[in-house]
Amino acid sequence: MKKLFLVSLLTFILFLNKTFAEKIIAFEFTQNEFASLEKKKVKGETIWTLGSNEKGNYIKAEANAAGSGLGKKIKIDLKKTPFLNITWKVEKDLVGIDESSKKGHDYAARVFVIKKTGMTALSNKAINYVFSSNNNIGENWRSPYTKQSIDYILSTTKDNFNKWVTVKVNVKDHFKKFHNLDVNELNGIALMSDTDNSGLSAVSYYQNIYFSAK
Repeated sequence: MKKLFLVSLLTFILFLNKTFAEKIIAFEFTQNEFASLEKKKVKGETIWTLGSNEKGNYIKAEANAAGSGLGKKIKIDLKKTPFLNITWKVEKDLVGIDESSKKGHDYAARVFVIKKTGMTALSNKAINYVFSSNNNIGENWRSPYTKQSIDYILSTTKDNFNKWVTVKVNVKDHFKKFHNLDVNELNGIALMSDTDNSGLSAVSYYQNIYFSAK
């Protein structure tokens, strides 16, 4: 009986280790984490507040002719967990702007994934996964401000306005496709809600952001 118990316990522990290895939480949205996140202002400052619902913790972003981001350094092994999972919602969007232009380069919600490729931040490569107010899922272009970053539409308010939506994307494949880089490890992730170029207002929510094996 004791031997059977030990075998069962060992099997359970191995299962847990595999489960944790196949899911890496990017943001916990707790007070402790919130205090430690790096803040980057573009113009003015987005108002970030914590909240929770039946699905767990989330962060709310309110941008009024302003733009700022919250980021963290984090190492993600894309060989093991290449998929980025995001649950998010846009309550107030930015209809009518040209998101691919400098004047209209604003998004109610976006999640950056970053690969360090040089000595300075300007040399880093990024993919900017966005919740668009005007375009269609799958559309993409290089940022009008830097060739180092790709804007890729994962959600749109044309389909899901003021609704929670969960999306998944293969980050490793996208770095190869858009930057021609075989990336095995990410170095950072950031959230941004900005309206500094258009001068408009937006409200959005982020929840349950993690990397997974499949």
